[in-house]
Amino acid sequence: MSGATPVRRSGLGSLAVALGFAALLAALSLVVWRQSRSLESLRALESVRRERALAEAERFELSRRIQYLESRGRVEPYARERLGLHVPTGSSEIVLLRIDAGAEASREGES
Repeated sequence: MSGATPVRRSGLGSLAVALGFAALLAALSLVVWRQSRSLESLRALESVRRERALAEAERFELSRRIQYLESRGRVEPYARERLGLHVPTGSSEIVLLRIDAGAEASREGES
């Protein structure tokens, strides 16, 4: 009977080694998978950062263009040439007076 016991232990020992090796292989596979996912996420993040930088650059350029188009140096010649407007002189100035809402209401009540 002493001969049967060592065979049994040897079988359990090799099973334990095989299970340990399988667990190690599974753990290493999990690490590789997790690192691959993290690299994919970093690539996606970098892509989004690049897109954001391009959008900010475009926004800055559009802001500069708006400032130029709204500038007096651009609007005045355009208004003169296309719309026939001119800068008022002393004799052609028109003054607009503001009427208070209370004074206007009292005038309407008098009528």
